[in-house]
Amino acid sequence: QVKLVESGGGSVQSGESLKLSCAASGSGWRFDWYAMNWYRRAPGQERELVGYIYDTASTTQYADSVKGRFTISRDNVKNEVYLQMDDLKPEDTAVYYCAGPFETWGQGAQVCVSS
Repeated sequence: QVKLVESGGGSVQSGESLKLSCAASGSGWRFDWYAMNWYRRAPGQERELVGYIYDTASTTQYADSVKGRFTISRDNVKNEVYLQMDDLKPEDTAVYYCAGPFETWGQGAQVCVSS
């Protein structure tokens, strides 16, 4: 059983930064065995993969829309994955979700960026 809980959302102005955290818990699995993903869904739009990080944190990949501004990292001791978002733009406004193994999703964290 996997449980994911996001935190750190909020409202900021264009150009500012936010950091989202996703805490993983549960039994029967190990956090450091699995890649972790961040998705987002903007109002009226399809869900978009923001990026992911491999289990050992050796590899990260990002959507072109966030490349160079967002950074995904993880702490395999704390069982947490992070999304550092810099130089935020109004088009980054969305609900952000972390996703893990067994098709598990967090509850989402709202990010609002005003111009």
